[in-house]
Amino acid sequence: MAIAVTQPHAPARRARRNSPMYRAWQRYRKNGFAVAGLVWVIIFFIIGIIGPWIAPYSYTYADFLHMHSGPSWQHWFGTDTVGYDVFSQILYSIRYALEIALGATCVSFLIGVILGLWAGLAGGLIDIIVMRAVDFMFALPSFFFALILMVMLGKGIFPMILAIGVPGWAGYARLIRSLVLAMRNGEMVEAARALGASQWHIARKYMFPNVVGSMVVSLAFGIPYDLTAQAGLSIVGMGLNPPMPSFGNMLAQAGANILGFPWLLYFPAGVFAITLLSFLFVADGLQEAFNPKGGV
Repeated sequence: MAIAVTQPHAPARRARRNSPMYRAWQRYRKNGFAVAGLVWVIIFFIIGIIGPWIAPYSYTYADFLHMHSGPSWQHWFGTDTVGYDVFSQILYSIRYALEIALGATCVSFLIGVILGLWAGLAGGLIDIIVMRAVDFMFALPSFFFALILMVMLGKGIFPMILAIGVPGWAGYARLIRSLVLAMRNGEMVEAARALGASQWHIARKYMFPNVVGSMVVSLAFGIPYDLTAQAGLSIVGMGLNPPMPSFGNMLAQAGANILGFPWLLYFPAGVFAITLLSFLFVADGLQEAFNPKGGV
């Protein structure tokens, strides 16, 4: 009599393979550009964490004997007009770029999620007020709004986080509201209301988990925008105060010296461009991965 032998971990593996996150990862990994972008983004984050410890020089150290020096073994990416090591400046710029972009994205996301959930669940006058505020934010150029806030708050990392983050909530609010409206009259939500559940409980238990995928994609698109915004603020002179390095400060200096010292533009612009493309590839891959119509 034959006895069927089953592997004890087979049900667990089948459950894992049928999970939404596993299936999303299978769709994501089929996009070669998204995988390559994810690798660069991970490297970018690691450098942002350990950059100041692996930088050959401090961002405040100026080598006056090698000003305007091209790439060499002593200065891999050359030096700028003051004698600062460009490679070290890039490593420090990555740290500050991550701090500001992630902080600004979190500020925009939190404001947008709270107002979007509130408008979608409450409806009525509250929904009208929130959506008119969203329309106003879209009508006003966010970069212009950020400039006004920087003038009011002054220069620095925290003012830049607020200046970039506060104007960026409208897109998140509109997205969350539309997702909530699509689920507000669903069976789960109606049953929860019939049992006397509060609006906060419904939002936390039923609404929020069902919009995570869309919010992750939105966040992935928001980070490169915030990176571009902080570089733009620095280029117009409203970013970090020198000698604190930033990609915007480096690009602004490179623009005035492009003919004589092209390495001042090539290296920081190249790193910045690859980073933006990588975040966009990751966002595009996430959008395909969380698309319910995707394969797998």
